[in-house]
Amino acid sequence: MRLSDFWRLMDDEFGAGYSRTLASSLVLAEVGGVTAVDALNRGTPPRAVWLAICNIQDVPPERRLGKDLPPKEQ
Repeated sequence: MRLSDFWRLMDDEFGAGYSRTLASSLVLAEVGGVTAVDALNRGTPPRAVWLAICNIQDVPPERRLGKDLPPKEQ
């Protein structure tokens, strides 16, 4: 997962404003007891951070892959 995908998933699930607040304030035990922003800055893979957020926020499995996006036109 790319960092841009992480932020898209965060915005889709929690809203653009709240996702940034959540990422900078919620401490995630699964990624070393730091916030999502700190974990990403330390080099933790975005997927691991996303799944840690999903677990602590009780995001249902069917929403963990995000919204279906239309295919890009070529």
